[in-house]
Amino acid sequence: MSARILAALAIGLTLAGCASGLSNSAKPPAGATGPFVSQTAGAVDMAANAPTAWWRLFDDPTVDQLVSEALTANRDLAVAAANLRVARAALDVQRAARLPTTSTSASYTRSRASASAAGYPRPLADSNTYDVGLDASYEVDIFGRVRKAIAAARADARVSQAVYDGVRITVAAETARAYADACSAARELAVARSTLDLQQQSFTLTERLFAAGRDNPGDVAQARALLAQTRAAIPGYETARQSALFRLATLTGHPPSQVPEAAEACTTAPRVTRPLPVGDGAALLGRRPDIHEAWNALTATSARLGVAQADLFPTVSLGASVGSTAVNTSLASPTAFRWSAGPLISWSFPNLTAAAAGVRQAKASDAAAFASYQGVILNALQETETALTTYARELDRRRALREARDQNREAARIVQVRYAAGRDAFLALLDAQTRLANSEADLAVSEAAIAGDQIAVFKALGGGWQATP
Repeated sequence: MSARILAALAIGLTLAGCASGLSNSAKPPAGATGPFVSQTAGAVDMAANAPTAWWRLFDDPTVDQLVSEALTANRDLAVAAANLRVARAALDVQRAARLPTTSTSASYTRSRASASAAGYPRPLADSNTYDVGLDASYEVDIFGRVRKAIAAARADARVSQAVYDGVRITVAAETARAYADACSAARELAVARSTLDLQQQSFTLTERLFAAGRDNPGDVAQARALLAQTRAAIPGYETARQSALFRLATLTGHPPSQVPEAAEACTTAPRVTRPLPVGDGAALLGRRPDIHEAWNALTATSARLGVAQADLFPTVSLGASVGSTAVNTSLASPTAFRWSAGPLISWSFPNLTAAAAGVRQAKASDAAAFASYQGVILNALQETETALTTYARELDRRRALREARDQNREAARIVQVRYAAGRDAFLALLDAQTRLANSEADLAVSEAAIAGDQIAVFKALGGGWQATP
C-alpha cells in the first residue's frame, strides 16, 4: 500500500476518532431530577406523579367529553399526525438500503451490419438480437454508513412522534382552558349582573329619598353614574365568554357556529379540589415530549456524524448479473446464457476535503443539539417551577380575597340599613357598595385564575399524550 493511501487512512481514522462519542455524555444538568423547589405547601402532592389523563381530576364529564373530542378532531393534531407518517415513511426508505438493489432488463434489436465496412460486395443479412437480464448489487456496510443513516432516520421519526405528543398536550390543555375561560367569564358576568341589581336597588332608594326631600341631586347623579359604570363592564364579560366558546369550538374541530351546549350552560369553572399530584424532576424528564424531541434530535445528529465519518472510507458493494443474450437464436440456448459477479470498491481518495468538512459540520451540529437538549431541560424545569409557584400564590390570594369579600359584604349590609334609617350619608353607602363590587369582581377573577393555573401546572408537567393511541 502506498504512502499516500496510508496517509489518507490515518487522516480518516483521526477525524473519526475526534468526532466520535460527543453525545455519549449527554446527561441532564445537575439537580434536574430532584424534587421541585417551589414553596407549595398544601397546594400540590410531590409524592404522587401526575396522572396520564390529568383532566379527569376535575371530575367533570363535560371536560372529559370535550378533551376526548378535541384529541380526535383537532386539525393541528391531524397535521402533526401526517408529519409523523412522513417521517416513518422516510425511515422505511432508509431501511431499504439494507436490502440488495435489483433491476431487470429486456431488449430486442433488429439490425444489419455494414457490408462495405466488412469488405463484402453484397449486403449482409439482417440479424435479431435478444437480451434479458437481472442485475443485483448490495452495499457491504463495513464502516456503518447505512446503519448510521437508518439510526438517524429512526431518531427523526421519534422527533416527529414527540412533536405529535406535544401537540396532544397543547390541544388537551387549551381545550380545558377554553372551557374554563368560558365558565369563568359566565361567572364574572353573573357577578356583574348581581352587582348591577344591587346598585339598581340603591339607586331606586336614592330617587325615593330625593323625592321625599331628604337627599340632594348630587346623590342621585352619583348613584346613576355608579350604575352606568357597572353596566358598562357587562359587554366585556360577554365578549370574553363568546371568544372562549368560539375557541373551544375550533379546538374540537367545529366551526364557531357549533358551540358545545354544555359549555354554553356552564357558570362555574372546573377545579381540582385536592392537592395536585406533580411528582419530581425525574418524572418530569420522562414525561415532557419536548425533552424527548430534543433527545432524539441529538441522537439524530450523532448518527449523522457517524454517516459523515463513514464517508471518509471506501464504499464496498457486491454485484451480480445473470441473463441471456442471443443473436438469431433462442434465449434458452445454453450458449446464450451469461453471468458475472464481483466486488466494487469506490473511494474519493485522495480528495478527502469535502468528507473532512462534512465531519466538522456534523460535529458542530452535534454540539449544538447537545446544548439545545440541556436548554430544553432547563426551560422545562423553569416552566414547571413557575407554574407551581403561580398556582400556590394564587390560592393564598384567593383566601385573602374571600375574607375581604365577606367583610365588605357585611359592611355594605350595615351601611345600607343605616342609610335607610337616615343615620349614614349616601357617600358612605356608595363607598361600601363600590368596595363590595370590587371585591366580588376580584374574587371572580381569582377563581378563574386558579382554574387556569391548575391547567398550566398539568401542561408544564407534560402529561396527557399517553392517554389514547
